Amino acid sequence: MKIVFMGTPQFAVPCLQRLLEEGHDLLGVFTQPDKPKGRGYTLTPPPVKVVAQQNGIAVYQPKTLKDGKAVKILKELNPELIIVVAYGKILPKEILLLPKYGCINIHASILPKYRGAAPIQWAVINGDKETGVTSMYMDEDLDTGDMLIFDTVEIENDDSSGTMHDKLSMLGAQVLSKTIKKLEEGTLIRVKQNNGEATYAPILDKSMSPIDWNESAKKIYNKIRGLSPWPVATAKYGEMTIKIHKSAVTSQVPGKDPGEIVSSKDKLTVVCGDGECIEILQLQAPGSKAMLAQDFLRGHDMPVGTKFF
Repeated sequence: MKIVFMGTPQFAVPCLQRLLEEGHDLLGVFTQPDKPKGRGYTLTPPPVKVVAQQNGIAVYQPKTLKDGKAVKILKELNPELIIVVAYGKILPKEILLLPKYGCINIHASILPKYRGAAPIQWAVINGDKETGVTSMYMDEDLDTGDMLIFDTVEIENDDSSGTMHDKLSMLGAQVLSKTIKKLEEGTLIRVKQNNGEATYAPILDKSMSPIDWNESAKKIYNKIRGLSPWPVATAKYGEMTIKIHKSAVTSQVPGKDPGEIVSSKDKLTVVCGDGECIEILQLQAPGSKAMLAQDFLRGHDMPVGTKFF
């Protein structure tokens, strides 16, 4: 099948690789423009571009899809199908109607739950036990098109958004493969979404990072793993803003204030609003690398009874 692929980050790479492995005719790849990264602000290509160039596929990086230039390119390429995976741009109606078989999106949730930019993170933050990937036909609204195929995966207790990203990116490639196979066989079934059951997964930002120690230990724990690896949960201790990368829920310690440190010798344990405790397993002080809490405690005095804020 003649396909144009649209995607940008690492999440989209397994889908692109699966299309290559299965021998589809990839006419071109659309991806976001290169961006400066790192301390030196080195102009860096997106992961999808790297894979496309390694495989000799033409790469297009339009800043906008609304000026007619992208439409002209796509009309010249004349794809039968456009596959979109975490591209980061809204497709105008003219593009949606262009391919013979339409535009199919791979979305990292079981729709209509978690429409939007951060479905993986919100599933973890909300303490869900399961999530998955849905393929759908695209329309002009955000993640509202008819569903095609979905598959699920369990969210383990120690999963973070980072580990779920990797699981779901591989699952996405499987769902894509099944979807195209059914499309070619003529057995693909469209199912309309129930908008009444829809939830939204807005993009994350650093304003979400501060921990509220008045919340329950479980909620704080889910927040820490849901914000890992970015933007990372934070807590104030004195003048320091400490990033907390990994934690565990431990036993109840009654009669203590939320945020109070109850253990700081061999492990760092903090009381939460419901009396249960969070053990901080991995953290990062300003100007330092992430490290195990016991290594941090060797160089920092955090007496029992003092508090995080």
